[in-house]
Amino acid sequence: MPRIASPVASLGMYDMPWLNRANDALWEQIAARLAAAGTIDVPDRLDRHRPLLEIWRDPALLFAQTCGYPLMTALQGTVTPFAAPVYAWPGCEGARHCSFIVVAAGSPVETLADLRGRRAAINGPDSNSGMNLFRHAVAKLAGGGRFFSHVVTTGSHLASLDHVARGKADIAAIDCVTFALIARHRPELVEAVRVIGETAKSPALPFVTRAGATPDEIALLREAVFDAIADPGLGGAVEELGLRGIEPVSAQDYAVVLGLEEEAVAAGYPTLV
Repeated sequence: MPRIASPVASLGMYDMPWLNRANDALWEQIAARLAAAGTIDVPDRLDRHRPLLEIWRDPALLFAQTCGYPLMTALQGTVTPFAAPVYAWPGCEGARHCSFIVVAAGSPVETLADLRGRRAAINGPDSNSGMNLFRHAVAKLAGGGRFFSHVVTTGSHLASLDHVARGKADIAAIDCVTFALIARHRPELVEAVRVIGETAKSPALPFVTRAGATPDEIALLREAVFDAIADPGLGGAVEELGLRGIEPVSAQDYAVVLGLEEEAVAAGYPTLV
């Protein structure tokens, strides 16, 4: 790979504090393989200091993971997706995932249709799992008008779960991977909610590099990630992260994300309200 200034690596999408060590171990193995293959100046640690959007837009980006919705909107032409992770968690199917629609454990609600006029929580307006898939599910019921009484932006899936658990919101859509990781490490939060449905599936959060990466660079990155996940010595970290492997992807594979948005717009529901 040609030299790039101050190369950057991040695994910030599923990097809660209790997963820092597992992600560090994964990156250590990926970085070692890239370095052995001749990649120059592989970062020895993950960037946990800057906002993710800043990292994704860094022209020196070597490796990161992003969300499918900004990939197809704000990051178009800025990053290159090269692989989608395959997770072992419920709600995942190959390199595809869904969101779980959750309410409080004690809520009498049984279906999404019962939530009309209630309060919704989203992690962010640019989230595929927390907003786009959620919007697509609600669009079928909204009838072209407002469905919820209020929508609050919490900043993270963890915070959205907390809002529902504490009664500050009545419903949220939680990425099934995040849900499983929280269930494993913060079971009290998951025990306080109940899953009443699933959204449509879309491709899992892609691993990306900077725009303009060559086919050889892409192949090298894929091989390094694939071999790292398959390494028996990384077994504990891989199990903690729920990783089974990867599938090669390109931006075209994520067109379904915008297709779900277009279906919501066609149903007269362009905004989650």
